[in-house]
Amino acid sequence: MNNPNNPIARQNGLVVQEMPDEVLVYDLDTNKAHCLNGSAALVWKSCDGNNSVADIVKQFESNGNGKVTEDFVWLAIDQLNDNNLLEGKVAPRFAGQSRRQVLKTIGLASMVALPVIASLVAPQNALGSVSCACTDPGQMTQCQTMAGCPQTCSANGQCV
Repeated sequence: MNNPNNPIARQNGLVVQEMPDEVLVYDLDTNKAHCLNGSAALVWKSCDGNNSVADIVKQFESNGNGKVTEDFVWLAIDQLNDNNLLEGKVAPRFAGQSRRQVLKTIGLASMVALPVIASLVAPQNALGSVSCACTDPGQMTQCQTMAGCPQTCSANGQCV
């Protein structure tokens, strides 16, 4: 049974693409793209509602990713929480401390890459243009119709 004090990674409304050293997460609700480095991704994947922060530290170390502290994991959880990548809200661990203070404390105790989440807002139309495809460029009615797609194809194969 899930412990309400253990974080849970959000699954709904996300498109997730795993890469060799990072995980890309697109939030369909906010049109934001998030790039989780390896450290942040491992913490996010470990947030299943069953794992405590201490459990996540053990998983991190048992996977051969180096020795980390609970503060290291909390830094990732705080960033995941700030980017709406967790179910519900988690009370921030480092409330009242500057990012510089937190990074200085964790950075000195860790020999592992600090968890980083880089985010950017994607225009809503960008998602639609990726979802539309011309099945026969140059034809006026051959645009594959999906939500929000135009009905015609241009000579260069784009839905217009």
